[in-house]
Amino acid sequence: MVQILRGDAVADALCRSVADEISAMLANGGIAPGLAVILVGEDPPSEIYVARKMLRARQVGIRSFEHRLPGDTAEADLLALIGSLNADPAVHGILIQLPLPPQIDAKRVLDAIDPAKDVDGFHPVNVGRLSIGGEGLTPCTPLGCMLLLEQVITEFRGLKAVVIGKSNIVGKPVALLLLERECTVTVTHIYTQNLPGIVRGADIVVVATGSPRLVRGDWVKPGAVVIDVGITRVIGSDGKARLVGDAAADEMEHAAVVTPVPNGVGPMTIACLMSNTVKAARPPR
Repeated sequence: MVQILRGDAVADALCRSVADEISAMLANGGIAPGLAVILVGEDPPSEIYVARKMLRARQVGIRSFEHRLPGDTAEADLLALIGSLNADPAVHGILIQLPLPPQIDAKRVLDAIDPAKDVDGFHPVNVGRLSIGGEGLTPCTPLGCMLLLEQVITEFRGLKAVVIGKSNIVGKPVALLLLERECTVTVTHIYTQNLPGIVRGADIVVVATGSPRLVRGDWVKPGAVVIDVGITRVIGSDGKARLVGDAAADEMEHAAVVTPVPNGVGPMTIACLMSNTVKAARPPR
């Protein structure tokens, strides 16, 4: 029987640890970590994500500073706001909710964040540190994937891992994290030739493509661990909307572990954002 590895319970445990650390900070005369979230425009999914992040922040004791800007905000105005947050000692983490409106260059905006406050882990400095195994802020979703894998794998060394997806947000960083644990990592994508055959050799499969049910049951070898990062809203034959992952989990009874969609990787992403915010607030060594 396959084990369904839910992320919500693991995320709750991580958030309790974060809350305990914040309590200790306050007991030692420090201030609570501060997280600034910037939302530009009125994208409904982004509204939901921001609300969830703000709720978690309040639950663990992080002070949240929410900045809602109109959809026609000029790039220069957004950069000026980031500059002020970079200089604000009460703000330890800055998060820009993506996507941004077309008049704003997302790369330029993300690069403007102080790397020490880049709790999403997207700044080139943090990406570079990750690539060389250095100390920095790690992207939240890849970090969440690794924490889930650690729940079921005690020895990573030598395992074959296949990452499906080459994005800067998930695919590339999770491959680097797996390499750091001494896995043998193959990075693929939806255009990779013989993708099913490559996946069949994997002990660990991490899929993040946004392609519903891309990974079929016969792609996965018995005993493999499948981490499904994808989540897509689809309309079923009954006319009802449902959330679907990138893996056909119902075909994977022969796998050792599969994460569900929803309640798999998603809760871990927000929990790791809280953890990164506390990490950013720690005094320098």
